[in-house]
Parts: sequence; C-alpha cells; structure tokens
Amino acid sequence: MCGITGWVSYDTDLTTRRPIVEQMTGTMADRGPDASGTWLRRKVALGHRRLAVIDLARGQQPMTASTPDGTVVLVYSGEVYNYRELRQQLVALGHQFRTASDTEVVLEGYLEWGSAVAEKLVGMYAFALWDERYDRLTLVRDRMGVKPLYLYETPDGGLLFGSEPKAILANPLAARVVDVDCLRELIGFTKAPGWSLWKGMTEVEPGTVVTLDDAGLRQRTYWRLPTWQHPDDQETTVATVRSLLADAVDKQMVSDVPQCVLLSGGLDSSAVTALAARSSLDGPLRTFSVDFAGQEETFQRDEMRTTPDGPFIRDVVAWTGSKHQDVVLDPATLADPDLRRAVVRARDMPIGLGDIDSSMYLLFQAIRADSTVALSGEFADELFGGYLWFHHPAARDADTFPWLAFQNSHTIDRTALLQPGLRSTLDIGTYIADQYATAVAGVDHLDGVDPLERRMRTSCHLHLTRLVRALLDRKDRMSMAVGLEVRVPFADHRLVEYVYNTPWSLKTFDGREKSLLRAAVNDQLPESVVHRVKNPYPTPQDPRYAAALQRQAADVLAETGSPVFEIVSPTWLTTTVAHDPATLPSAARNGLERVLDLYHWFDLYQPHLRL
Repeated sequence: MCGITGWVSYDTDLTTRRPIVEQMTGTMADRGPDASGTWLRRKVALGHRRLAVIDLARGQQPMTASTPDGTVVLVYSGEVYNYRELRQQLVALGHQFRTASDTEVVLEGYLEWGSAVAEKLVGMYAFALWDERYDRLTLVRDRMGVKPLYLYETPDGGLLFGSEPKAILANPLAARVVDVDCLRELIGFTKAPGWSLWKGMTEVEPGTVVTLDDAGLRQRTYWRLPTWQHPDDQETTVATVRSLLADAVDKQMVSDVPQCVLLSGGLDSSAVTALAARSSLDGPLRTFSVDFAGQEETFQRDEMRTTPDGPFIRDVVAWTGSKHQDVVLDPATLADPDLRRAVVRARDMPIGLGDIDSSMYLLFQAIRADSTVALSGEFADELFGGYLWFHHPAARDADTFPWLAFQNSHTIDRTALLQPGLRSTLDIGTYIADQYATAVAGVDHLDGVDPLERRMRTSCHLHLTRLVRALLDRKDRMSMAVGLEVRVPFADHRLVEYVYNTPWSLKTFDGREKSLLRAAVNDQLPESVVHRVKNPYPTPQDPRYAAALQRQAADVLAETGSPVFEIVSPTWLTTTVAHDPATLPSAARNGLERVLDLYHWFDLYQPHLRL
C-alpha cells in the first residue's frame, strides 16, 4: 500500500518544479513511510510514497520499463492478489521480470495489454502510468473503490492527481475553494459519484480508466455491477459463497510482512478471522479489537447496539486460537484535540464522525506496532443485507436512501446546527431527493420480478455503489494515516458479482439478515457468533466524553470571530453546550463532533468559502 501523486502540464517545464512535486509527495509520508521517489520530465512529474508489503528490497517506485520507442513509468498503490497467475501468463508471452512484486506485474501487464490490464486485475489498487511513446497519462482505479484517487484539471489542459486531496492541495495551482455544492454532499451524505469537498477536484470513479494526452481528457468504465439471472439453488449458492469467500481470504493472506485480522465479534469479522486462521503460516493468527474502559460492565442497549462485543470476541479467540489484543480507550484519550486534528488531517475534511473515526485511528495505531497488514470484515453488510434498515419496512420502502430513512443519531436533522440562512440555501432535502432519483435510474433490473425483489435489488445497488464507498474511504484514511494496510476480502469483485445477483429471497432464506453468509460459515464459528444480531462499530457511552466535547465547544463559542460561525449557528451551539452531559441526546453529541471537526479543519486547511 502506498500513496501516489503527479502533475501533467503542457505549458510548464516540470523539471524546474521539483520542490513542488516533492512537497506533493511528502504530504503522503504516512501512507508510505518506507521509501519516497519522484520521476520528472518536461511534461510530467510523478511522486510515490511506499509502504513495503511484497518484495521489500526491490519494489521501489516510480518503476520504469524501457521500450524501443520510449519509457513507461508506473506509480502504484494497493495490492493485486492474482499477480502470481498474471506473472506466469506474462512470462509465457515473453516478458522478463527483475522483481517479485505485484507492481512490476501491473507494469508489464500494461506493456502487453495496454489499459485493458485493468480488466485482468483482482485486488484493490489505484495507479498512474506515463507512456512516453504517446505522451499519455493513464489513471486506473479498482472496481469497488477500495483505494482512493483524485484529480484536478489545470487551466493549461493538464491535471494534478493524488491518492488524497492533500497531495493535490500542496500544488499552488489547486485553489482551496469550498462552495455550496461542495457542502451539500458533506451534509447530505449520499456519496455522490465523483464528489470531492474541494471545488474543481473530483474523485476518479471505481472501475474507471482515465486517460490524458494531446487529444484531451477521456474516461471509460471497465467494470460496473452486472445484472444476470441467478442460476443456482440454495445449497449450491451457499457452497459457492463459501468457496468464493475462502478463496478471497486465502489470496489476501499473501504478504512479506506481519499480518492480523480486525475482530469485532460480529459475524463478518469473525468469518474472516476463522478463514484466515486456516491460512496463517507464521504461528497463531494475530487479532485486534477496540473497546472503551468500563463499557462492557456498564453497557446499555440502544437503538443500534444490543450487546457488547467482548464476550463474542473471547468466544472467537478461544475457537480459532488466535493471539488477541484488546485496545482499550478512555474518554480523555478520545477527546484529545491533537487526536482530532490528526483525524481531520487524515480525512482532508470535517466529516464529523468523531469518536468513530478517532477510536479507529487509535486502534490502527496500536496494530501498526505489531503488524503492517490487517484483514477486515468491511463490505459484508452492504453485500449480504446486514443493516437494520434492510429489514425495517419504513426504511426499506421509503423513496430515499435507506440509511437516511432509518432514523438514528447520525441521520436525524443533520442541518440543525447550521446557520438558518445557510440551511435554507443548501436545501438538503431537495439535494438528497435529486441524488436518489439519479441513483435509482442507474439500476438495471431483470424482467418479471416481483416488487419486493425489485426494491431490494435497488437497495443493494445503492449500498454497493454509494454507502460502502464512504466506509471504504474512512477505513483507508484511518489506516493509511498510521502506515497500516487494510484488506477487504468481502470486496472481491467475483464474490460481489455473485452475491449481488442472488435473489433477496435467498439472501434471507431463514428469515434473518445475512442468511447466505451465516450458512456459508456456520461450521467455522462458535454458535454464539453464528446467531449474534448485527451490531455496528462501537462508540463510548461514558458521559465524561460528552462533557469533554462540551468544554471544547464552549471554547469555540468564545471565539466570536471564528470562521466556524460562517456555517454553525451560535444559538444551537450555546444551547447544546449548556445541556446536562449525562442526558445529552446522541444527535446533539454528534453535532458537537461536527463543530469541533470544522474548527480544526478551518485551522489546518484555510479554505475559502463561497456561500
């Protein structure tokens, strides 16, 4: 896993701009703490930060290949899990290799197949190739969008690109402008395709190839969710899911550095743990989880969480024999303003998830002391229909995004904290309705299906092309901020294609959520976990955490000239700060998280608002 960046210009000799290119590359030192490299020519400059995972000694980048007509240069982030098979194909076609890295397989694959190499890759990746033979830049992003990639077009017909917005913003050509359209998505949370908080910057869509040459900027989609008639009965379907998932986990256990699994005690992470334990070749599998001091003893059920994680984690550890570590956090650590700044810097925006992000950051930081690669259960809920709102009639049948229709502390009136005038200008309700209509129009359906099947295919499509991309981005940013690579077996596109096209009646054949996954792994897990009800990522319930947020927000309130109040209503903040922390509603607490994120974001990024 790594960070990539680059600059193509047709008006400027980029060999004279090395300090800027090195500054762009340096913004991603956390993504790649092991090595740094740049490659400059008159029209192009490429930068790379490396996190060494495969072929530690010889996988340096930018990586070049010489041809009779010019050099081809690659900067690459991610992992290709079928690189060994592709390498064998390429050797049979006459290619010679200097390294054992998957990076070189991508480079040689491009020389053989051009940009069609993208269709042959299984994995998570974002990469850029400069082909001197044609003075052409090619950008490629993986099918599911596990690895991020952004671009920013420049006035001379060139562009800037980077794994994260901060790499692009380090170039003086990139204006730090945020306008009304940018803010609508930040607050609306529909994960609009291509959206970036920064005006003029766009996210390369998953499954997309972008090319830039003298003819201009073009893009093509090399993969999208396919729609087909499911051919298999229940028994065959369960067996196929088991086989595809086991193969994905097995392939993702390939590494030249220490590995582990993120274990929450839920069905998804426990399934990955059990399958990974069978493939572990270096002694007992390492597993890690996050918890909060005293929370298991004082746990209280709420709208989303019915049980603490601890007992189920211990059951899985005993079942698999993993070597486990709990990372236990306290309110003071979670509320540390320096931690919040680190999280906001990692995300490049004030997303406002607060303790959800900061606890994940600290978990990954602790893991990085032991392991460089971690496997995750992310993506299973979106794929198999695990969220509560898949099974809640009001949310399921609402004509909006299901995760917004299911009312909870993260969705109830996300605009309450805004300045009244801005709230009116943004008109978030209309924005969400427009995004929903666009998203639904992009779903292909089979003929002759009943209304429920049609509705649930739409819902699954929305989750796999919208919601999950936001969650993958979160996991990538929090992990790479501490130099940890997180792999996502459930995002293997072969598994995704198969399960997406499985009828909803099969996905819920036993009347429960995630029936297929439960049946596919039930003999691999303890009974307690097989039958556990879905619980989301944990958050602290200690009122001392809410009190700490209120104290910090009171300090913000005292800065009457703070740019935060171009967005936030001082009246709302005054009322929320004065509330008893022991009874502070979770929606209000989440609002405080957003205010504090905004405060540090303004300080770190100095954005220019056009409202």
